[in-house]
Order: sequence, then structure tokens, then C-alpha cells
Amino acid sequence: MNRTGYEKYYLFGLFILLCSAATCPGVTAAGSLLQPSDLEYRGAFLLPHDSDGWNFGATGLAYYPEGDSGGPADGYPGSLFGTGNDQRCEVSEISIPAPVISAGRATSDLNTASTIQPFKGIITGVFTPADDGLPQRVDIEYLPAQAGQSSGKLYIAWGEHYQYEQVPSHAWSELTLTAPAVQGPWYLADFENFATNDYLFGIPEAWAATNTPGLRLATGRFRDGSLGGSGPSLFAFGPWLDGNPPARNARLTHVTPLLLYGKGYEEDGKDRVMRGYTSADEWSGGAWLNAGNSAAVVFAGTKGRGNFWYGFSNGVVWPDEPPFPDFPPPPHDERGWWAESFEGVLYFYSPDDLARVAAGTMAPHEPQPYAEMSLDPYLWHIQETWQKMHIGAVAFDRERGILYIAEPFADGDQPIIHVFALREPAPGRDAPPAIVSRPEPVQITPSSASGASGGGEDMPDDGATPAARTPGFAGAWALAGVLCGYALQKHYRQSRIHR
Repeated sequence: MNRTGYEKYYLFGLFILLCSAATCPGVTAAGSLLQPSDLEYRGAFLLPHDSDGWNFGATGLAYYPEGDSGGPADGYPGSLFGTGNDQRCEVSEISIPAPVISAGRATSDLNTASTIQPFKGIITGVFTPADDGLPQRVDIEYLPAQAGQSSGKLYIAWGEHYQYEQVPSHAWSELTLTAPAVQGPWYLADFENFATNDYLFGIPEAWAATNTPGLRLATGRFRDGSLGGSGPSLFAFGPWLDGNPPARNARLTHVTPLLLYGKGYEEDGKDRVMRGYTSADEWSGGAWLNAGNSAAVVFAGTKGRGNFWYGFSNGVVWPDEPPFPDFPPPPHDERGWWAESFEGVLYFYSPDDLARVAAGTMAPHEPQPYAEMSLDPYLWHIQETWQKMHIGAVAFDRERGILYIAEPFADGDQPIIHVFALREPAPGRDAPPAIVSRPEPVQITPSSASGASGGGEDMPDDGATPAARTPGFAGAWALAGVLCGYALQKHYRQSRIHR
């Protein structure tokens, strides 16, 4: 091929590259993706103390723009609906006080929300939880009236730790908690619960109109052990399109996957994972952020760092077959998925990647986070690197760009609510940074095969012989675990989840 021919191909390739990066319809220019630096910390506030309902709560949050209409003009109008104790899962509505930054992390410095509607068990009798004493997974979201509706609704996603068979998982409620008139529950098409029924948030109307017409809700879940996929999942849906309301126990058909990774422990799923995932990750909330022409889909959670294993926090690995180890003494006697350390984070995804998935031009496992933000510098209750449950639920005031993030156990057994404000990025900003580069995590097993894949079922609960220990870093990790002085009371709070 002569030089002119090469130049033609070069110019054509350059055109395609520039088009895909900046100018083609539906593709976000680099500066239009929100970055962690666009979030400004405003402080925190306390939840009401007029009952024990908030203890072990705030696993679900929803912003209601019409709430607390008589509240002060302090820049934080509206109200929050939230779920209380994670076994009763009652719902309350509260005001939003002005957040305060407390340099000494003193609860006495913070303003306290007021109760607008006290806790009510609006989902009692709607879903059928197992009587196993484990926390349930519930999130809620408000949307104004959709097609065929005469009023705004509070939408509900519900799940449990053990849900190997699909059950109905979503519903809606009226906003008056004493007369909720709950409709549902419904199945989310044929998708398994381990990928669909934990977090719930709204999709911007303009994006939905272009990419998922009529589907204004996003829901998903990450189940530890990679049982629902090796990373957060996300599905767009609109139950009002299946009836007003859909019949009880109906199988919703208007559902579009936007993000769904493979199961890392399965042969056909090990290459369809979120980069850097571990089976010990926790993704507890999400929001579709926008500021001006910039946007991001964020997932909030507790990210496992380093290698990971099924066993105990002091590095003891639970084997697949006998002999089984003794349970170590507190505070390391909670069996489950663990990693070398944990960090509260926000992971940022491009809405345009999700648009490509909705259009069928990108597979649901292909989107990857483009940026991350550590939340630990703002958290109050994290004392040790091995602590889980850094983050709870998330809510977003789209009109004002205010993000609300719950932190469990920061006020005794109650959460506190952290507040961040979005700043619209300056025009012409540089390309987004890559997510922090780290070695790929490896699951540690008793046989310690390098590169072992993660995930799988929860292990049997018997046996009492000397433990297999994590190779390589086991000595240092176990020593760090033994030396940590984490209070037994805090351990009790976290150990209620038996993984």
C-alpha cells in the first residue's frame, strides 16, 4: 500500500477515535463525567432519638422534594423517608436539618432531624421473610406520578441474605404511612434476587426517555460471595407499564439490564467481572448523579482491599471439607467473606456505558468504573482496617445536587447522615482519571493456589480442628487482627450478619 493509502486509513481511524471520544451523539465528552472532586463535603446530622427505631437502620433512604414544606429556609428543603431496624424494616419520614462539620466528631455538635411521620410497618404482610434472625435488605425511592398514576409513590426493594430461589421483591406504597395501600410484590422478570433487590434509585427523566423509555427506576444488588455477579448490578424497570398497579405476584416484563457481571467462581463468568472485585465487597446504595451537563452513576459501599477468603477476620480460612477449624474468640468469631482491609467508597460509572448496554451495543458485564472516591476520611465509627459495614443507604436531591449517605453505628447503634453537594465541573476539564491501579485480588484457599477464583455457596457449619491459615500474608494479618483493640460492643453490632 502506498503512502497515500496509509494516510487515508490513518485519517479515517483518527476520525473514528475523535468521534467516539467527543462528538458522536450519545457519547459523553471526558469533561462531562463527574469526578470525586466535584463532591464537596457539607457535614453530617443525627437521626431522631425518640424511639429505638433507627437502631441498626438506614439501610434504605429516599429523598422527597415536597416533604417538610414548613421547614426552615436553610438550603435543605424536602424530607427523607428511611427504613429503621434491619429486621423490622419499618419506614419513617424525617426533616433534613443543616449538616455540620464536627472537627472532633462529636455528636453534640450536630443538628438532629425531626420526625414527620413515625415508623410504620408498611411492608408487613407484603413480603414473606424467613424467621432466621438475619437482617433484611430494603431500599426505597420516591418518584412523582408516572404513566397512569394520579400520585407520587414510594417504591420498595426487598431481599434477604439467603434467597437461592426467586421470590417477589419489589412493590410500591402511598406516601401516607398510616394508609400506605401497598401494591405488590412483584418479580423482576426472571432475574435472580441476588442481583436485583438491595439498592433502588431514580433514573433522570431525559436519560430514560432516550435510552429506556418509561423505565425510571434502577435497582440491583451485590451479594457477597459473588452469588449474583462479581460487582454491582443494575436494572432499569417501570412497574407502572405492567399495570396500574400490576397484579400481586406479577412478573414484571419491562425490565432492561444496565450492568450485570458474571459469577467469578463459574468458568463462564470469571472473565466477566468488575476489575478489582472481591467476594467480600459490599455495595449498599447508589444514585444517578447529575450537575449541569455532567453526570455519573455511583455505587456506595464497603470495598474489600487485597486478597480475600471465606473464614474469619484474623486470617483463618474455612476449608471446603473436614477437618474444620474452631471458631476463634471475639472479636474475630464472625464467619464470612473477609479481605485484608476494607474501605468505604463511591465507584463512578459512565451513564453512556449504561446507554450502550441498553442499546445492545455493549454487553452488561463490559462497563467498568472510571473513578473512585474514598469515604473513610469522613466516617466516624471506623477504627480498624478489618471492619465491615462502612456505608449504608444513599439518597439524592436531584434539583439541588445534594447527596445523602448513611453511616451505620456512628451514633451508638444509630446511623448518622453525611451530606455532600455537587459542584458543576468547569468547561474543558481534562479527561477523567483512571481508577486507582492495584494488584488483582486473589481468593486465598486452604490449598493456597495462586490465582484461585472466588465465590460460591456459604460453607457448612460444623467441625472443630486446628485452622488452615492464609498463606503469605497470614502472619502479619493475623497479628494485626490480634493487636486491634476494636470494642466488643461494636463487634456485636456487626456480627448480627452471619455470612
